[in-house]
Amino acid sequence: MHTRDARAHGETEERLYLLNAWRESPLYTEKERAALAWTEALTLISETHAPDDVYEELRKHFSETETVNLTALIGLINTWNRIAISFRSQHPVRKAAA
Repeated sequence: MHTRDARAHGETEERLYLLNAWRESPLYTEKERAALAWTEALTLISETHAPDDVYEELRKHFSETETVNLTALIGLINTWNRIAISFRSQHPVRKAAA
């Protein structure tokens, strides 16, 4: 679902395929890396406790309002994912073209 949306908005295949290697890939900007690091820190908050250095790097690239919006979005997506996992939801699959 999200990769289809990303492609529709012009995201490249290469960046989508390398997203799980964002730390090693030169394809992501420092701002994107800060957002991805914050996303991981909040998603794994029981392990990471939202480290100060990750937050400080985020704030170099995002305003206070952007930080609040990004943090709220991360929390919301994590909530949706937890609900979907709890109810054994499966990702949408398009029917094959006839």
